[in-house]
Amino acid sequence: MGVTLLSAVRPAQAYNTPWGKGLSRPEDLVISLATFSPGDQIPQWFGHTALVVEDRRYNTARLYNYGMFSFGDGMLMNFAMGRLLFWVAPAPVAPTYQFYIAEDRDVRVIELNLPPEARAEVAAFLADNVRPENRQYLYHHYDDNCATRVRDIIDKAVGGQFKEAFSHDDALTLRGHTRRHSQHLKPMDWLLMFLMNNEIDRPIAVWDAMFLPEVLEEAVLDFEYVDAEGNTQPLVLRTHQVFKSSRAPTPEAPATHWPFWLGVGVLLGALSALLGWRAQRHPERRGPRVAFGLYLGAFAGLFGLVGTGLFVMAAMTDHTVTYWNLNLLLANPLTLLGAFVALRVAFGSEGSRRGLRLIWRALASLAILGLLVQLVGLIWPAIFQNMLLPLALLLPWVLGSAAGVELACKPTERTQSEA
Repeated sequence: MGVTLLSAVRPAQAYNTPWGKGLSRPEDLVISLATFSPGDQIPQWFGHTALVVEDRRYNTARLYNYGMFSFGDGMLMNFAMGRLLFWVAPAPVAPTYQFYIAEDRDVRVIELNLPPEARAEVAAFLADNVRPENRQYLYHHYDDNCATRVRDIIDKAVGGQFKEAFSHDDALTLRGHTRRHSQHLKPMDWLLMFLMNNEIDRPIAVWDAMFLPEVLEEAVLDFEYVDAEGNTQPLVLRTHQVFKSSRAPTPEAPATHWPFWLGVGVLLGALSALLGWRAQRHPERRGPRVAFGLYLGAFAGLFGLVGTGLFVMAAMTDHTVTYWNLNLLLANPLTLLGAFVALRVAFGSEGSRRGLRLIWRALASLAILGLLVQLVGLIWPAIFQNMLLPLALLLPWVLGSAAGVELACKPTERTQSEA
């Protein structure tokens, strides 16, 4: 579903195809599925797919790309608000393949074994779908993307048998499939898992997993359907590997990263507690207090910004995958407030110490509540959200930081009360 910025054919050529003008004979048409393996950029991590229509009598071919979008017309704001418009466009086949080859990405083509009438219907639909009045659609990463659009076209071509054949449960959730493609970059993998709620933790069918081009390709390779005469036909007529990438293939299952993040969280939390202890031991010295406040402010600012971003997305955008996200118990706008107050304490604001303790007591309570909700979700699937990676990092950090705040701020309060 990798987003592509490839140029489409010129508008004058977009509809100037034999099948677009009704000139193609069904028996001369070839419909193929093109699959492109993942690339380096984040939108390319999930791969890409397209349909190719060829008329062998007219020696004409077009690749129909459902991954088109524009950086203009408020694209960034629309993306932030969850209202990103994509569209389908025809593109020349050979230059498109060369684009992916230059990026060292697999180019694999499957010629579909469809009856002539179905080939003609698919070609006519695509020719009509690229018209300006028809081409746009509201993109959704899991429910409506380049792969699901192609999947639905194939399903219609075989009378709905494709969906029926893959209605059984998939071994992974949407979260698991996402992590297969994001796990190679741990920070981004963690961030994606933090931002998404339990919508991606529900059981899914293999059909739903076809939001991934490679899952769609595997399903096509395995599929047989019953034709109009009652005969069983393989959907694949022939395959062709146009280019083989030197990249490692996508893992079949997500990696176990929580021990890594737990180690990082324990380290960050322990260091916070240690710095708070040093500030307590040396209340007369400015250095330990500043070190603790700056350290706490830096990480609370980082995680607070992430949590506040999630809060804004959940409250104000159409990104439904962020709604009612339990990870807000671990990092939220209160975390960001805790960062500002920590910096005030670092630079000598005695009056902010009590407020800092109250904030971090609240944050620690919320984090513990997050752990409890996760445990309850294990026995009550309706509320389950896989919080493992966020919990592994943030729970020990929050608890360690709260302990550090108690240590660093308590002496001054005692001294003030005695005075």
